[in-house]
Amino acid sequence: MSTEALRAERIVKSFGHVTALAGVSMHVARGEMLGILGDNGAGKSTLMKILTGFHQPSAGQVFVNGAPVTLASVDRARALGIECVYQDLALINGLSIYHNLFLNRELLRPWPFRLLDHRAMRERARAALADIGVNIPSVDLEVGQLSGGQRQAIAVARAVASDARILLLDEPLAAMGAREAGLIIDLIERLKARGDIAIVMIAHNYAQTLEICDRVMLMQHGEVTYESRAAETSAAELLEIVRREYRAARAG
Repeated sequence: MSTEALRAERIVKSFGHVTALAGVSMHVARGEMLGILGDNGAGKSTLMKILTGFHQPSAGQVFVNGAPVTLASVDRARALGIECVYQDLALINGLSIYHNLFLNRELLRPWPFRLLDHRAMRERARAALADIGVNIPSVDLEVGQLSGGQRQAIAVARAVASDARILLLDEPLAAMGAREAGLIIDLIERLKARGDIAIVMIAHNYAQTLEICDRVMLMQHGEVTYESRAAETSAAELLEIVRREYRAARAG
């Protein structure tokens, strides 16, 4: 059986007369982490939204576990094991950690009561956090009391607890200090070590991406302009590619 979890081939996406993606291809295997780099407007977020079923491609094909699929909705993508942790995290500050972990999929007590089963959700929340090595004093804490790194960890834990096998991360290290970024990097490395989850990360920080990803690809103007194993490139090389584009644009 192929270890390839996700593949996109020649994806095109147009919004009216604007082409956001012009034939983008990518792939990632189980136990592997792909970093997608690029400036604002490069097409990274559009590609992510196609892979999560939020947008439909104008052309191209997506494959999950080697089989062609149509990601007609976010629910369809989730049913195939694709989960995305967006930059805004979609957490509710006023709710507890365990309530956030079970948001929109709450556990209910048996008929005829049909009330929220708080005890079961607490127990499963503790198990889900322990499973990926996240240490939080109490699952009863409100999310609004947590640090940025802890909040990011809760959002990742929710995705993994939903049986995600393809995890898409949208700028998970953005606006974090070194300590909080270290917490998330450790979490990502533990997920990689499991070997059963494919991870795709959108990022701007070249050095951090090269540190934790197995492969990187650079997107510019809706196209993939560079792809390499992380160990075979450097932040300086990637920056020089971007600088060449800027110099060419100014000269033109």
